[in-house]
Amino acid sequence: MKTTITDTSAARVAARFSMTGRRALVTGGSLSIGRAIVLAFADAGADVAVQYAAGADTSLQNKDAADTLSRDLADRGARHAFIESDFFQPGAGTHTVREAERLLGGVDVLVLCASVQQREPFTEISDRELERQRRINFDASVELLKAGVPGMRDRGWGRILTIGSINQTRPAPDLAIYAALKSAQHNLCINLARQLAPHGVTVNNLSPGLVATARNAWRRVDADQWAAIQAESSPMGRAGTPDEMANAALLLCSEAGSFITGADLQVTGGAHL
Repeated sequence: MKTTITDTSAARVAARFSMTGRRALVTGGSLSIGRAIVLAFADAGADVAVQYAAGADTSLQNKDAADTLSRDLADRGARHAFIESDFFQPGAGTHTVREAERLLGGVDVLVLCASVQQREPFTEISDRELERQRRINFDASVELLKAGVPGMRDRGWGRILTIGSINQTRPAPDLAIYAALKSAQHNLCINLARQLAPHGVTVNNLSPGLVATARNAWRRVDADQWAAIQAESSPMGRAGTPDEMANAALLLCSEAGSFITGADLQVTGGAHL
């Protein structure tokens, strides 16, 4: 017997992943994985604040990323706001949460997606580069969490999602600092998950494998080379897409993820096996 999806059953499925009435802050939300998460949350009914860094978008040849995303959100009828901030600057994480609270009336969902990396041998990493990665990839995360957690805890509901990396457990030789900081962020995630579980706040980590993003566009210039990279990247033999990461984020941040906390969801095509 053939089963068909009716409008009623589709609505019941959608309700499982609903974010209606929730207010989400997504950092690094103008491009790639962050952008896909923003759109998925908007489609699920959330109001969304998008943190972005114009300089970072420009360096990735996407200087109009925020404007393009704003138009896409407007077309969806989604309530949204944009917050430009540079996480290299001390206090920027705290400021971003406060702005999101002002613009949306509060923050129920916090996704930490903003990060930077630089591929180079460990012994050649400069003090300046070490500081840059530490501030953006970890110090800002601490600021964002310290600012965002109290409101969620007081309301008795919240979702926190850190975007990690397969490099947490399989560090690439030329990404030693990036991998170490992602691992530290994951450790913090586990710590907070246990602390906040009694208060109705879940804390999870999502670890992507190889994903086709703006940051690795340079690796796709040579189609044959990219095909070889994909073939070796995972048992599936392909790169993931930002939308596939967003699907996992929606699970963890919607009603569907209400009993999941302290998890590290490996969205890697099996590369972590």
